[in-house]
Amino acid sequence: MSELPEGFGPISRTSAFTDLIGPIYQKTDESGLIIGLVAEAKHCNARGIVHGGVLCTLADIAMGYSAAFSTEPPTPIVTTSQTVDYVGKAEKGDWIEVHTDVQKVGRSTAFANCYFHVGSKRIARASAVFSVIAS
Repeated sequence: MSELPEGFGPISRTSAFTDLIGPIYQKTDESGLIIGLVAEAKHCNARGIVHGGVLCTLADIAMGYSAAFSTEPPTPIVTTSQTVDYVGKAEKGDWIEVHTDVQKVGRSTAFANCYFHVGSKRIARASAVFSVIAS
């Protein structure tokens, strides 16, 4: 993939870990945060399919950032539980988008979902529970 889809730019928050698996991209639209990644050889298993652990990581980033930054000021959270269901696949060269949906950010917990797309195909969904940490 030589050109990013319209509206995407580098992810706003990085760490040594996200730099290792990235580059990761983001955009925000009326539905919320969307995370994007171009699948590279380093993301694939021996069968040439993007490893489920990569998708889990993207889900955690997308849902965590979305939930935390859905409040002002941002709510400090940590992942308590995450579930991923795989219904399709991504391969080297695919553009993967992760669309998020924050259900609730409360005083002690937050809940979010996300959906993975390659083109018009939905390839996975995830949900997570986060614990709000004292600041």
